Amino acid sequence: MSGLDLRVTADGVRVPIRVAPRASRDAIVGVHDGALKVALTAPPVEGAANDALVRLLAKALGVPKGAVRLVQGERSRDKVVEIAGVDEATVHAWIAGG
Repeated sequence: MSGLDLRVTADGVRVPIRVAPRASRDAIVGVHDGALKVALTAPPVEGAANDALVRLLAKALGVPKGAVRLVQGERSRDKVVEIAGVDEATVHAWIAGG
């Protein structure tokens, strides 16, 4: 999948995310308008969707939950997550299914 607007930082990679809360299942939907679209079963209350997002990304990438940090959009559907210890190629390969 191309078109994802990743940003490389000193610690890892920042990934723009578009969250769809209260979905029927947790899933990576694809890339839309430069952001990774993620469906989450959790509701957007008291940080439940943010926690679910961190858990989903950490599990999918095989990194500890502490390596996934929400850096923007705590109360928005549009978020930016920083994933420490990975590079841009790893994130692209993961999103492409490889």
